[in-house]
Amino acid sequence: MKNLKLKSARAALDMSQQDLAEAVGVSRQTINAIEKGDYNPTIRLCRAICRALGKTLNDLFWEEEDYEENEK
Repeated sequence: MKNLKLKSARAALDMSQQDLAEAVGVSRQTINAIEKGDYNPTIRLCRAICRALGKTLNDLFWEEEDYEENEK
């Protein structure tokens, strides 16, 4: 599943994928893969991304439909 919340938060700070990648110590391709939903990052990387973007894990990585399915 695409991570549009991550892409939106990055864009709001006028950061390129390369800028974010450098801030968290990964390649631009890794950020691209996360945004496209092709790569599931470790919790450590998720936390680094959140710190770099000033967001919480819930802001960027919580999937609403998963929560709603579990509530049924």
